[in-house]
Amino acid sequence: MKKNQNKNRSRFRTAVKCALYIAAAILVFCLAAHTAVVIDGSSRILKLSFAEDAITAGLPEEKTDCILILGAGVWNGSPSPMLRERLDLGASLYEAGAANKILVTGDHGSDDYNEVQAMEDYLAEEKGVPRRDIVKDHAGFSTYESMYRAKEIFCVKSAVIVTQKYHLFRAAFIASRLGIKAYGADAQKTSFSGRENREIRECLARIKDFVSCIVKPKPKYLGEPIPIGR
Repeated sequence: MKKNQNKNRSRFRTAVKCALYIAAAILVFCLAAHTAVVIDGSSRILKLSFAEDAITAGLPEEKTDCILILGAGVWNGSPSPMLRERLDLGASLYEAGAANKILVTGDHGSDDYNEVQAMEDYLAEEKGVPRRDIVKDHAGFSTYESMYRAKEIFCVKSAVIVTQKYHLFRAAFIASRLGIKAYGADAQKTSFSGRENREIRECLARIKDFVSCIVKPKPKYLGEPIPIGR
């Protein structure tokens, strides 16, 4: 009886040790993945200088294929304040000559919700960007999918990616890992509410997309290439 009890205790201790080792290994991997995304992404962020809203310095030495603006919330058909920040900076980059095309990418998953149309309308009507220079990606349902489609569908080889800094590390990391020469432009001017929740979600997303960049799953929608310069 005692022998069986001792064996069971020994097995239990061994199982606990194995579980702790596995948990420790997962934790180390997650920390390493998170750190890799932040370090690599931060190295790609441009140090832009402004005079009022005009960019005066800090652009890439050569024009990129596009200015890639990542979608965010749309309220009653209009860009949310966070998305407006991205669009304002994207328009400034276009005016400064960072690229001849703007690629807006976001969620158009239903007939009554269309981020990319709201983005195009704002750029054209509020910022004066010609619609012929705005390219829309209606299937940018995630940051990873937006970057994958930019490379495979729109044949983007280099881009200035526009979003807020907390998101920019991951976006630039993904783009570079998928073969895009990526530069990041930080659109953040305002401290929005809900920052802590966004930071927590972003930490988890960095780990997920670190793995995605190794496995390279295909996005939900692909299709025939449409080179952005066409």
